[in-house]
Amino acid sequence: MEGMEQQIGMLVDNILGDYRREGRIDQKNTVNQLDKEAIIEIVHKLQQMIFPGYFKNKKYRVYTVKNNLSMLLEDVLFHLSHQVEIVFSNIPEYSSCGRSELTELARSRCVAFLEKIPAVRQIIETDVQAAYDGDPAAYNTDEIIFSYPGLYAIMVNRLAHELHLLSVPLIPRIMTEYAHGVTGIDIHPGATIGKYFFIDHGTGIVIGETTVIGNNVKVYQGVTLGALSTKGGQTLKNRKRHPTIEDNVTIYSGASILGGETVIGAGAVIGGNAFITSSIPAGTRVSIKNQELSYEAGGTKLHSMEIRQDGTW
Repeated sequence: MEGMEQQIGMLVDNILGDYRREGRIDQKNTVNQLDKEAIIEIVHKLQQMIFPGYFKNKKYRVYTVKNNLSMLLEDVLFHLSHQVEIVFSNIPEYSSCGRSELTELARSRCVAFLEKIPAVRQIIETDVQAAYDGDPAAYNTDEIIFSYPGLYAIMVNRLAHELHLLSVPLIPRIMTEYAHGVTGIDIHPGATIGKYFFIDHGTGIVIGETTVIGNNVKVYQGVTLGALSTKGGQTLKNRKRHPTIEDNVTIYSGASILGGETVIGAGAVIGGNAFITSSIPAGTRVSIKNQELSYEAGGTKLHSMEIRQDGTW
């Protein structure tokens, strides 16, 4: 036991010595730091506001919708304001602000955010409808609300996007990266997404910061709406690096659409595994050239046939 204590002491001294380098990953100010778990809890409470009656906090007995909503709003406003204030206090832009001024600024941004809840609910309702209309496997809209990862990722993104528009940094990204971890769907809070957006299956989808998506767009798993190159790093900040997807576009699984100048025209259909780096006219169908399948059994070639696309996609 004594030998282990000595070893632990040596390891502690060794790691503390590394802390003293004060590198970029060192942060010893634990008091004035964001609480990631608090932000995730805020996401859960916002979900309860978006879908009243579907998701409840079982720790409390609340018998009216008004009382429940009042409790949720008070809780979210208090905790979110605190987290926003912490973020602002670490930004040079607000370094000259006093504590009371920062507190009021954070609170006003959070009130502005919560004022957007009715509008966010209305657009999420269109996403629920798009999922139901677009998926013959959906039993009803309750199934979509309770279980579809695509809807959850969209919901979190729409909420985070409103904070992003209010120039609240960091917190929106923590929200969407939490949803990313839960669903496998990576949507940057800066992305602009229209009504009736449907993500089918969803795993592996990436939607970049400056992506613009129109109304009635359907996206399958494994799709990337990304940048052509990120070699420029921070020099590319504030440039449009990701594509624009116009209304009524369907993008099938595994497709990659890259570049800030790339526009997918209204009504286009992008087939699976397509790799697109230039604009596509409205109404165009894009597909990979038909593959040929070969069949063999015991070393003997039986037959081969081409994959032919039917008219259902």
